[in-house]
Amino acid sequence: MNIYFRNGFERAFGTFPLKGEELVSALRTATQVGYRAIDTAQMYENEAEVGAALRECNVLRSELCITTKVHPNNFSEGKFLPSVEASLKNLQIETADVLLLHWAPIDGDIAPSLRMLEKAANLGLTKHIGVSNYTAAMMRRAKQLVERPIVTNQVEFHPLLDQSVLLKAATETGIPLTSYCSVARGEVFKYPLFGEIGQGYEKTSAQVVLRWILQKGVPINTMSTKPVNIEANFKVTDFTLSSVDMDRIDTLLKTNFRVVTSDRVPWAPIWDGV
Repeated sequence: MNIYFRNGFERAFGTFPLKGEELVSALRTATQVGYRAIDTAQMYENEAEVGAALRECNVLRSELCITTKVHPNNFSEGKFLPSVEASLKNLQIETADVLLLHWAPIDGDIAPSLRMLEKAANLGLTKHIGVSNYTAAMMRRAKQLVERPIVTNQVEFHPLLDQSVLLKAATETGIPLTSYCSVARGEVFKYPLFGEIGQGYEKTSAQVVLRWILQKGVPINTMSTKPVNIEANFKVTDFTLSSVDMDRIDTLLKTNFRVVTSDRVPWAPIWDGV
């Protein structure tokens, strides 16, 4: 079972691209409404601010699940472990709860970085290891390469993108998915269906989208700077979408709208088709 679901961390607060007072204010609100899973990355350049903000929030470290990600530029043997140690120092923690490889290397050779990731865990720098933005083929290969459980593959996941290939790979490999871009950077709000369905549950369009993701068995990462939205995004476990409404939303998968492409991120692989 997905460790995020098992431990009650199925709703994480993402921190990209927040910095400064905007980040501090958002994290303060997030922890107040109940978020205990916090997601950051070396690439976001805000780990130190996240660490300082969490200290200000006065939440016990034992209550938090902190996930960070190693930048591909730090995948070499000489840079990997020092970069993780720097992340922990910035976050003001002794060990990460989950450490991910943010992207696969551009050359596609995932073995060296996976071995360094496992080494970081063996040294006690993280409790759990995972990956992000891996294709189905990479997931199957990763399963063969490391002995430790790979607890997640964090990927773009929302109702406008058919990720059935990755969901199948998750079942085959035992590597669960978690979502980012959960509302497709706002693209979902162009579709009236979510609002129509939401009326029946007295929920917003965003809450319907997030609930759909959870019912697909995928934990969610969300980010907002508005207190009302931060709270609403957290309150998505007190209702259940009917199978009919799930199927209605599924019809939008054929849209195949993808936020993250190689135009945006140079490490983006050739994504899985269906």
